[in-house]
Amino acid sequence: MTELHEAVAVGDYDWVKKILKAGRCDPNQKDVDWHDRTPLHWAAAKGRSDLVRLLVEHGARHCLRSDVGWSAAHFAAEAGKLRVLRALHSLHAAMDAADLFGDTPRRLAEIYGHRECSKFLEKAEVESRNYRRKAELRKIPLDQRDEDWELKKEELKKNPPCFWEKCTASILKKNVKKKGSSSALPVWCL
Repeated sequence: MTELHEAVAVGDYDWVKKILKAGRCDPNQKDVDWHDRTPLHWAAAKGRSDLVRLLVEHGARHCLRSDVGWSAAHFAAEAGKLRVLRALHSLHAAMDAADLFGDTPRRLAEIYGHRECSKFLEKAEVESRNYRRKAELRKIPLDQRDEDWELKKEELKKNPPCFWEKCTASILKKNVKKKGSSSALPVWCL
């Protein structure tokens, strides 16, 4: 975790501003120990729209994804942070981006029961798609693609991890020993 990640995670606006002005940390640095979260992901999850705007003003890219493809909007939607979702939308973040499992920020808001966020995201998704279409027609470049995430996603498609095996390996292995075959393991884990 960088100094900037830490400052954002604790919500210290002045410390974040000082770090950014001094150029001590890259606002787009992904923290591998925290599932590739960027400082912007932390700000979104904490509901700090002021930090979201400050980070973006200093070069933070709202399109960057975590290890499972979550954008800042996903983190805000999970936490029910409507103000952050509004801020991200006003900055033209892709509000309809799907994660590794196909879940959009709106789907996360629905799962976690954040009705106001879900209602907002329903409209924001349409507006986001319309904005991208207009930008494409006018040949306006948009920063809505995380190149590192796209490469990682392709690699995961080629070599999907076996989540069952990782999560329940010891239980499944015990069942295999008891039954004497590998039939206790899901077929895609063999």
